[in-house]
Amino acid sequence: MDDHEGREKAGAAPRLVTDAIPEWLRGVAEHELADPTGTNPVLDRRAMRKFVSAALRPRQAAVLVLFGGSPESDPDALGGLPADADVLLTQRAATLRQHRGQVAFPGGGVESGDDGPIDTALREAWEETGLDRDGVEPIAVLPKIFVPPSRFDVTPVVAYWRKPGEVRVVSEAEAARVVRVPLADLIDPANRFVVRHPLGYMGPAFAVDGMLVWGFTAGVLAGLLAVSGWERDWDHHDVRDLQSSLAAVGMTL
Repeated sequence: MDDHEGREKAGAAPRLVTDAIPEWLRGVAEHELADPTGTNPVLDRRAMRKFVSAALRPRQAAVLVLFGGSPESDPDALGGLPADADVLLTQRAATLRQHRGQVAFPGGGVESGDDGPIDTALREAWEETGLDRDGVEPIAVLPKIFVPPSRFDVTPVVAYWRKPGEVRVVSEAEAARVVRVPLADLIDPANRFVVRHPLGYMGPAFAVDGMLVWGFTAGVLAGLLAVSGWERDWDHHDVRDLQSSLAAVGMTL
């Protein structure tokens, strides 16, 4: 898909919206990612790029952390979380060279015509899911997080989907699924635990909608939930083998 054509169809990248953020999203829009349980090494990578050699200079990327749901808070729910609140995730195609089969936010590498990380995140989301960016309001640009396997410096762009539209798998070569995951499922303590990679990595994970969310994506989600006001207590001492957890939902490492 021609990048210029995609940007022309989608329109100019919007700026941050700070005056009309739903109250239930204030926590994730106005606070830095946090790790109160000490189980989220992804957040430690915010400073890791300083130690990467010049020969391995990180490439730049951005992802879209897109929350949907009613603009009105639910007064009976933690943090006012509305019952229909969700987040947009994709499952990467099993044929991709990097992070194959993993659950991810829409996003990817910066291209020469991009106008900052918001534009990158929205362009990539449009290319991967057909997202109409006109209904999306970016509410925060988070600090970059270094991803060692791909050597990307990734900027998470948090946004509110004020006018949700259809999303789908645009290219089966890039994505196997495009899913709106209910936030109620993510905060359910029964769906949260810690995974241990065969190489020693340990970090937060979520088992939702027949998928295992782990690694960078789970780290960002866990960091956001920690400051959201919606989070429920969960057993962060529940450590499970990553390969077995993936196999339980039909996924592989």
